[in-house]
Formats: sequence, C-alpha cells, structure tokens
Amino acid sequence: MNDGLIARRYAKALFKVATERHCAPEQYRLMHNLLEAYTLISSAMSNPFAGDDDKRRLLLSASQAGDDATFGDFVSLLSRNGRLADTDDIARAFCDIYRHSRGICRVEVVTAAPLAGAEEQRIKDIIAAHIPGKTMEYAARVNADIIGGFIVTIDNERLDASISNELKQLRLNLIK
Repeated sequence: MNDGLIARRYAKALFKVATERHCAPEQYRLMHNLLEAYTLISSAMSNPFAGDDDKRRLLLSASQAGDDATFGDFVSLLSRNGRLADTDDIARAFCDIYRHSRGICRVEVVTAAPLAGAEEQRIKDIIAAHIPGKTMEYAARVNADIIGGFIVTIDNERLDASISNELKQLRLNLIK
C-alpha cells in the first residue's frame, strides 16, 4: 500500500475526530509545531533502539501537546499500529487537509533583502486579490542568492521574478 495513502488516511481520521470534538484548530497547531520540530527529532524517531514509549513522549513534547487528550490518543493509536515512523507524513497530510477545509493558502515570499512595511503590505494585498475568499498563512524569507526581485509561492503555484532566474533564463537562451 502507498505510504502517502496511509498517512492521508490517518490524517483524515484525526481531522474527523478533531472536528467532532471541536478541537481541529488546536490539533492543527500541534501538528504544525510537530513539523517545525521534526528535523530535530527525526533521528530519534527512526532509531530502532528507541522504544515506542520514548518516541511517544518525544512526539508529545515536540508538538507541545501537554495533556491534550485528542493528540495523546492519536499518538497512542499510531504506536499501537506501528506507525510512529510515519508521524511527519501524517502531520503534513493533516495540515494540508485542515488548510483545504478552512480555505487557507500557504504563501511564502522570498526577497533578496528585507521588505519595508509598506512594500510587504502591498505584496500581501496583491496576493489577497489573487486568492479571493481565502485567507493566507504568510511567511517572508530573505535569500541574498536571488540577487534582486522576489519569488512568491502560493500553495503549489510559483512566480519567480528574481534577478537570478532572469540571468538563468538569459543564459539558457544564449546556449540555444
């Protein structure tokens, strides 16, 4: 069976339970926390010598779940079914399902230098006009390697108006 399919099924099950218990936003926050911390705990999660109890405690700590019953029950279910190693894929799938159900778009803007407040607001306004009726989960990042311009990513859609991309296109055209 496809691992992506398994992760998606677990994520859908958690989303359904969280919706019924009126705690979907909280589960989204916990899954988001877990994804942010996962690079730090991935080696421990894939370590065959680490016990499931240790892995469960690590997941609860990394997500900052505290005594959240829904999340705790879910992690216990993953442990019983031998799916703790799939937690990052499940968390990613859950976040995708949650965003889709709430009309939330992930937006990332990459610039060569930090944007001034007015410039950033102008970009946000343009993006908001591009995704009418939806809200955005906005993140800005600085990457001097793009030289100038910007790169905007909205979910799976990407607009690359960077100088480095223009130079790359120019080089490819000259090679032709």
